[in-house]
Amino acid sequence: MNPIIVIPARMGSSRLPGKPLADIHGQPMIVHVLRRALEAGIGPVAVAAGEPEIVAAVRAAGGTAVLVAEDLPSGTDRVKRAVDVLDPEGRHDVVVNLQGDAPTLAPELLSAVLRPLADPGVEIGSLVAPIADAREAAKDSYVKCACAFAPGQDVAPAPYFSRAAVPWGEGPLWHHIGVYAYRRAALERFVTLPESPLEKREKLEQLRALEAGMRIAVARVPHGPFGVDTPEDLEHARELLKA
Repeated sequence: MNPIIVIPARMGSSRLPGKPLADIHGQPMIVHVLRRALEAGIGPVAVAAGEPEIVAAVRAAGGTAVLVAEDLPSGTDRVKRAVDVLDPEGRHDVVVNLQGDAPTLAPELLSAVLRPLADPGVEIGSLVAPIADAREAAKDSYVKCACAFAPGQDVAPAPYFSRAAVPWGEGPLWHHIGVYAYRRAALERFVTLPESPLEKREKLEQLRALEAGMRIAVARVPHGPFGVDTPEDLEHARELLKA
């Protein structure tokens, strides 16, 4: 595999306006995410930016950024547009889509998201972490993956995702972590697909791929990254990154 990591970022967050440029110890948050991604060492990293000021901040820190249209329907579309600019020859056969709101990301998670692609039949890889308790299971903001790991295995097929606590019955529940590794052809296909019925109902983009017959598998990790969505989250990230 020859991956490239692309981080979609735009200023239009409703709960934390200007989130990518929020200051964390003298650097914009998007720069912290960029550095965590580079620390993973799996391939080059670029930002797919919705606005020129994000491009300027990334380039000022020595990073790579591409300005993409703000009116694209999703972060995945912005990733695809950026990859078309950065790698028109298709040298990178895997594209990792990393959200730009995880400044405390553990770099090893980006290596883990590639593991499902060891199976040549898997088109999209992602991550899950254990759900700790019934309170987390009941939250619709915690997206669940209906998956089951064979003994001794850390990768499993992902036949469904839901905001409900699936699957039913005794056993662990798995929190889906929204980091994706797309085979290049899978990304090309995904962005051409229309919104699917279950995607609209659950408000989960990955269901579009499943309803189109695409294969997703997930690797399990101990815990997911801390995402910054609110001013309180931003303060917590500053505390975590004090060192």
